[in-house]
Amino acid sequence: MIVKAAARPAGTGAPGYSETLPCRRESARRARLLVSAALSAWGVGELGCSGMQIVAELVNNSVNHTRSHAIRVVILREEGRVRIGVSDESQSVPVLGRPDDSSEDGRGILLVDALSTSWGYDRKPWGKVVWAELRIPNASSSEERSA
Repeated sequence: MIVKAAARPAGTGAPGYSETLPCRRESARRARLLVSAALSAWGVGELGCSGMQIVAELVNNSVNHTRSHAIRVVILREEGRVRIGVSDESQSVPVLGRPDDSSEDGRGILLVDALSTSWGYDRKPWGKVVWAELRIPNASSSEERSA
């Protein structure tokens, strides 16, 4: 019998889910499942398509542009928004590309930019975290203050 590990909420701080994954293309699938589980648990499953596409693009960027052995996927809910982040050990930061029509690469961050409310990166001594935020639809101002 194969047992799959379930996503577990973070023990402290804002509600969140996180998982460390191998820095391999196959990890995008697990990251999408983690995002889907978090969004469903928070009752904002309508953000699922965008959230899963965003995390897949961020994972693929780490796989394609770093030499990290592992990545960490973190999904947080705070102040009327969901933040999806992928960390790796590289100091190289993403750039919003302008690929031409014949280019096969360079559209990942363009897609993240189009799907998210905002995105960016935080440099860390050990690497970086690239993140994107999605606004929670119909979030009340009291929910935003208490999230």
